[in-house]
Amino acid sequence: MNTMNSSSLTRRRFLGATATTLGGSLLTRTLKLTAAPGDVASTEHFWYRRAPEGPYIDSQRDHKAFGFGNGKIFLSEDNAKTWPHSAAFAEAENITFSVILKNGNILFATRAQLYLSTDNLKTHRPITVKHRDGSDYRPHTPRNPDQPGWYFHSLDGEHTWDVNGREMLVWGNYCNVLGGPVPVNIYYSTDSGRTVKLAYSFGQNPKFQEKGTEPGKFLGNPGNQLIARHVHCVAYNPAENAFYACTGDIDRGHGNECHWLRGTYDAKTDVWDWKVVVSVNSDSRFKSGGINFVGGRLYWIADANGPKVGLLHDRGIFTCAPADLANKDKHTMLFNPGFESANMIIQDGVMLATHCAPASPYATGFIYSPDLGKTWAQYDLKEFGRRSGCRIHRKNREGWFRIDLRKGWIERAEVMFIKPKA
Repeated sequence: MNTMNSSSLTRRRFLGATATTLGGSLLTRTLKLTAAPGDVASTEHFWYRRAPEGPYIDSQRDHKAFGFGNGKIFLSEDNAKTWPHSAAFAEAENITFSVILKNGNILFATRAQLYLSTDNLKTHRPITVKHRDGSDYRPHTPRNPDQPGWYFHSLDGEHTWDVNGREMLVWGNYCNVLGGPVPVNIYYSTDSGRTVKLAYSFGQNPKFQEKGTEPGKFLGNPGNQLIARHVHCVAYNPAENAFYACTGDIDRGHGNECHWLRGTYDAKTDVWDWKVVVSVNSDSRFKSGGINFVGGRLYWIADANGPKVGLLHDRGIFTCAPADLANKDKHTMLFNPGFESANMIIQDGVMLATHCAPASPYATGFIYSPDLGKTWAQYDLKEFGRRSGCRIHRKNREGWFRIDLRKGWIERAEVMFIKPKA
């Protein structure tokens, strides 16, 4: 295993210190921010910009974008330049999740209800999640109607994959931070959002329940002893035809909440088989997110925090063969940003990750490699204020990643876009 001493890194918009790991070196060129027409700014590696005035751009795919605001939902077909499709939607400001499917369907959710549009928002209808036996999975009735919980909100941005010739939608809910307590689940759909089912349900976590609730009425799966606070990421490895999920956060006296799960899906029987790969406490590289697979290799970024096990937190950006995930001796650390992060995307060789603002000296921090981990840079885009980037979407047809900027690490604030220069 190869590591880099994070104490050698100095905080600037660009880190100019030189350091080398097995996979690459920290770039030493000086950052120059420049303004460009259309409120586009520039770093040495990428252009970046705020989202334009108008709907909050919640998701994108190819040339399409889905947004909301002012009691309406919107669909763009030109990368959020215009919004020819819209519909009244009273709970627009409570939207916590959306995804544009390959066939054009749009699945979106408020805090506790899914909706599907199959006709460019001319109509939309509620979708009820199903148990594996086909029965309805209903959200609980909260004691406070304003705190129904976040049943469908995600921390990661990509949720669809081509699995044996069919698009699958799979995601887990990042919850139990704002909005009230909810069960922790992984959901899936194999029919473009028309049917959404439970792929996995975590157990009853005593910490995240409504006050005064008796144990017999706790939220969560009573038949599962594995508990979590929320799901950080779910990703698919086509080389194995398997899904991986990681969760947070810490042992609060009821057991570990950080787990990696590996799941396989049998389309013929519509049955999932999930295995726990590792379970740990919070000061671990396995408290993580940003799962990606490239060329059959696994990449992820650590969100380790809590009481230190050693002199330094077990953090960094790591890679290994999927079969070696549980064996730390087989991991290669590509880079150590020095601070917590659970968000990363890899596309076309570009690795883009974000700092968690409350845990970092960066205001709006980004971690960037243009060459799959050979060289690295970090940027602090201070003009956005103290923000944490999450829900990173793959590039649209114009080459822009879409990123949520959150106040703290989870309260919705703004949207920004980043476009690699090469």
